[in-house]
This record gives sequence, structure tokens and C-alpha cells, in this order.
Amino acid sequence: HSRTAVALNRHDAQPGRKVWHNSWESCVDPEASSLARLQYVHLNPVQHGIVPVATHYPWCSAAWFEATASSAQVKTIYALKTDYLHLPDDF
Repeated sequence: HSRTAVALNRHDAQPGRKVWHNSWESCVDPEASSLARLQYVHLNPVQHGIVPVATHYPWCSAAWFEATASSAQVKTIYALKTDYLHLPDDF
């Protein structure tokens, strides 16, 4: 994170700015888990009542995903259960 923060701050001429506030990395395995997390991330703004549909949230990749993935892929991702995922969410 520090390398990308320094690069972003250099690009924006904002030395010392905090770029990665409250973020963390996690190892995601197997594939089904990563796909369930993708669905979780896409639907998170909907779950919190920010937007009625994930594609309406401008900082989410849901619109791009739905426009570029096959309909079978979209259905598969959105059908996965995410109730067993234990992801921190302080919203």
C-alpha cells in the first residue's frame, strides 16, 4: 500500500495525504469464495440503502461487470450466498 500511496500522492501533488485509510488485504481462495466476495462488494451499496440497484453506484464495478460479462456469469455471481462471509464492514 505504501508504494501506491506515494505514487498517487506524487501524481496528485499531495505529499503526505492518507490514501489507504482503513483498508486491508486478504487472501481469497478458492474461486467460489472470490466470486462470492465480488457479489458482496457489488451489492454492498444496495444492502446499505445507498442505491436501489448496484449499477447506480458510481464507485462500483457492477455496471462494468454486467455490461462485459455473459448473462450466465452475472446470474452465477448474483446467485451465490454471501451470508456466510465474515467481512468487516463498519458502515
